[in-house]
Amino acid sequence: MKIYLAGHVPKGDKEAQNFNEWRDRFKKVLKSNFKAEFINPYNRKVDEEDSLFVFGFDCAHIKESDLIIINAEDRLGVGTSQEMVIAKYFKKPVITVLPKQTHHRRKDVVFNGKNIDDWIHPFVFAFSDFIIEDINKIADIKDKIFNSKIKDISVIEQAIKYSKSKSI
Repeated sequence: MKIYLAGHVPKGDKEAQNFNEWRDRFKKVLKSNFKAEFINPYNRKVDEEDSLFVFGFDCAHIKESDLIIINAEDRLGVGTSQEMVIAKYFKKPVITVLPKQTHHRRKDVVFNGKNIDDWIHPFVFAFSDFIIEDINKIADIKDKIFNSKIKDISVIEQAIKYSKSKSI
């Protein structure tokens, strides 16, 4: 089994000096639940000047992975959000670690005068098969991951159809 760990990567050597490698923390928990190889898209040997290569390198890793774990503890970047879409393109299960009271998940947020008790960013919600608050909760859903219907890229058309059936 291969698990792709998607989330923040440092941008440049300066940022890398103080980077908190969250993947080590995630791997420690995941190793106790899965016999897996972990794919870290942050590869310091990649030629970052060759953008198409970097994109292809990451896409190939997602394609060959069995499971995609998204770290949404902090604000997601463009790369991570696109990795979620690419995972759906390749029909891969996506588990998003999204604690309450973070950028993409808010408690008691009001939109148009209506209080939403547990608001999750619509794009994060749509492209996630499972959302857990903490990586330690992975054990709670472990048996469901490969025994549930996994979303694929058709989630986009399904959402469009659903939105057209609702009136504003």
